[in-house]
Amino acid sequence: MSETAEKLKILICTGTGGLASGAAEVVTAFEEEFEKKGVAAKVGSRCDVSSTGCRGLCANDVLVDVCIPGKDAVTYDFVTADLVPQIVDEHILGEGPIPKKVAGPYYAKFLEKQQRIIFNRCGTIDAESLQDFLDNEGFKGIKKAVTMTQDEVIEEVKKACQEYGTPSFKIFMVYDFRVDDVTMIKLLEETKKHGGLVQVHAENVHIIDYMNKVLENEGKLEPYYHAMSRPNIAEEEAIYRASKMVELTGSRLYVVHLSSKEGLWVVKNARDRGVNIYAETCPQYLLLDDERYKEPDWNGAKYVMSPPLRTKESNAALWEGLRGGDIQVMATDHCPFDFKGIKDMFGKDDYKKIPNGAAGIETLAILMHSEGVVKGRISLERMVDVLSTGTARMFGLKDKGEIAVGKDADIVVFDPKQKFTITQSKLHMNVDYTPFEGVEITGMPSSVYSRGLKVSQWSGEQMEFVGEVGRGRFVKREPFEPF
Repeated sequence: MSETAEKLKILICTGTGGLASGAAEVVTAFEEEFEKKGVAAKVGSRCDVSSTGCRGLCANDVLVDVCIPGKDAVTYDFVTADLVPQIVDEHILGEGPIPKKVAGPYYAKFLEKQQRIIFNRCGTIDAESLQDFLDNEGFKGIKKAVTMTQDEVIEEVKKACQEYGTPSFKIFMVYDFRVDDVTMIKLLEETKKHGGLVQVHAENVHIIDYMNKVLENEGKLEPYYHAMSRPNIAEEEAIYRASKMVELTGSRLYVVHLSSKEGLWVVKNARDRGVNIYAETCPQYLLLDDERYKEPDWNGAKYVMSPPLRTKESNAALWEGLRGGDIQVMATDHCPFDFKGIKDMFGKDDYKKIPNGAAGIETLAILMHSEGVVKGRISLERMVDVLSTGTARMFGLKDKGEIAVGKDADIVVFDPKQKFTITQSKLHMNVDYTPFEGVEITGMPSSVYSRGLKVSQWSGEQMEFVGEVGRGRFVKREPFEPF
């Protein structure tokens, strides 16, 4: 066997914040194929998410990045287990053509950037640089969603909390890559020891699978039925089950993108019993409701996200939870896909094929001020806490979250009376629509500073970037402390 093959390492990279549906089978297929051929290759997994949105195209998009000393870096899109032998035989171990499935314009648009992020440079890479990157960044420095029960994954929690500066760990109770209850309990116990915080996407997968089958049998496949397939009870049950595991272990848990009044009720009741459970919600769950899925011309697909939009009753309950302190953080679950060419890439005849996610990161603060503070739903102080101070406290960002001596000079100068109409053409997110199109805003930033340097300012019509590209840096976070 050649030296290249003996030292070969493969990264299995997928989208949507963790291992995509089918990725586990692809990983297994690579491992089995290498074992069959006597190749001492290492198969790793990670998710690479940039400011452009999720790296994969949807929950069924498995990306495989292959980098071999002396060969070009190659990214395969839409990989399935049956393609693995061909990839191994013809490209990794041979000199044959690269087998590829669909590689649409969205994927091609970001290919160069993705390869630069993963491999540090594109094209031919020398063996020493590759080895160093994979050893120190590809498999150690990047923390991913916990999806496996192997002991070494749980054992790495201590290093992540105390050395890497990444003390939070996301798990899913839904999708093919979900964790089982045993893994969740093990992770909760380990994070309690070392100052970690488990974040959970809480939906009951069995309820969703059941509803998908019922709706498909009834021929109900329009975007509206995405919401019907993931009812409030699916979130409620999953949060309840997760909260009981926290109660059992004495650990702590953070519920991401809380969307329903029933889910909030579970969080509130657990907190009233002294359970260390925290929650975030997002503007879409405060301001939009499931009637959006009925918009004509398939417009409802713009709001296909998970969890889905709920009813106005849940909107009102979440505002109350935010005001009363049962929700500690405002987030976005930012995961954008173009409406034209991506949302519809698998056709328009089945809601289950629509890539899940929407954009929201740029509109978060202005929506919270205009819809929250101006309309009397929350105070200005509460807005600052859930957007900045409380978030920094939750995630161990010790130099962020307040204006004080010794802290980073991250400052937003805000004009509370400035008017603005949200429209995609005046935003900077790399997507072709915003779910908040046409919303009238009162209050806009006039200037934004990052570590003392102005990075954005109001131009008279919209915000404009005026900072230095590449000035961002990795910020190590402190271990979590319950509050």
